[in-house]
Amino acid sequence: MESLSRAALPFSLGGLLLLTGIHSTFISVPSILHGVRGRPLLLPVKYNFTTANVEIQGDWKLHDTMLVAFRNRNVISHLSMEHQHTFLPPNASLLINVLEEKAEGPYKVDIRLKFADKPDIIEESRVVRVTVNVPVSKPNVHMSPGSPVVEDKDNVTWTCSVDNGSHVQYRWFRDGVPVGTGDRYSFSGDNGKFAISPVRKEDIGDYVCQVSNHVSEEWSRPVPLSVFYGPYNLEVSAQQGLKTGEVFTINPGELVLFDCHADSNPPNTCVWISKSRNSTKVVMKGPRLEVMSERLAQAEEYVCRAFNNVTQKQDETQFTLVVASLGTGKAKHLQTESSVPPLAVITVSCLIIIACMLLVLFRRSCRPHRVIMDMYSRNHKPLTDQKRAHLSGHEDATEDFGIYEFVTIPGRSDSTQASSKSLSGLNSVQDLHSTIYDVIRHIPETPTQGLLK
Repeated sequence: MESLSRAALPFSLGGLLLLTGIHSTFISVPSILHGVRGRPLLLPVKYNFTTANVEIQGDWKLHDTMLVAFRNRNVISHLSMEHQHTFLPPNASLLINVLEEKAEGPYKVDIRLKFADKPDIIEESRVVRVTVNVPVSKPNVHMSPGSPVVEDKDNVTWTCSVDNGSHVQYRWFRDGVPVGTGDRYSFSGDNGKFAISPVRKEDIGDYVCQVSNHVSEEWSRPVPLSVFYGPYNLEVSAQQGLKTGEVFTINPGELVLFDCHADSNPPNTCVWISKSRNSTKVVMKGPRLEVMSERLAQAEEYVCRAFNNVTQKQDETQFTLVVASLGTGKAKHLQTESSVPPLAVITVSCLIIIACMLLVLFRRSCRPHRVIMDMYSRNHKPLTDQKRAHLSGHEDATEDFGIYEFVTIPGRSDSTQASSKSLSGLNSVQDLHSTIYDVIRHIPETPTQGLLK
């Protein structure tokens, strides 16, 4: 029997759900256990003391009916339902081999303890409540009415049911979100029925029923709810012209298409009405209105009226049409381009300021105009100035090496006099009044220079 009980113990744990426990000085037992019909269920008893040198006696009862009595490791008697229960020594745990619906109820265990070192007998009694659960099947949802409903007029009711299951709990979800409470919502006692009265646009969605008990859980297929509603948010728009509030301004000679649209199910029936000089007339039916500005002599008012044939609701919006020159497309394009973001303007301005500062610093440090003038003056110096530069005494002495010859150039008398004055201190020069001497240097080719050629 002991080996049989150990083999059945893993199966009993699969159908066991332990919620809370009752603890005493000597024993601990669960307060409630949820089992699955047709499976084993263990009613455990835990000792909070060492069983050595302790005499243990006790019994189990269901609805005050004796099931089994025991003393230490021995079963004294099986008084009723012997084939359904197994006693599991060394403790006082009880195994229900096959859980049936008639096994549901309060189980009471009475234990008497006699410690070897104590003269008194200690008695403990605890109750374990057992529930027998049937796993739930996939739920079925029925919606009434099954056709689309009209907002603010019709009511809708859902009913959720299961073919199998016990202790079933119901929950409702719309588009994956739990359905909350509200003035228009009502639920049955077990939440198996759910009603909305009346329905509105915000109730549209997919509804799902969740069923569960302590041992299983299932979901129904989504059931969509369709609602006729509207019209809402009626608005007139146009691709051409300029809209300011309720005024549309269009260019002369321009054909303008106006569209009237609203949030509605089913789509609206639209009528366009023209108002002028205290008179009104229907100018077009349908969601689109065509207006040629050449036919407008002055500002004219228009009304778009939308009507839902199912909800019997309607809405209208009014606007004024004015003909005035808005400029060419090029002007509009330039206007669009000129609308530069403020951040871009600030960035460009900062870059320009930085560039100007760098230019000023460059001019002060490098002085490019002087450099250019120096380069220009060097490239256009007279030949005599360039030659005199070699006689300044600051150049390398190797540059003065060469063969010199004197060339006589006839000149005028004033030039002769100027030359005589400049050479008056030279005693070796004679007859300087008639000639001017110039020196031409010839640099002979050196062996090094010949190798470089």
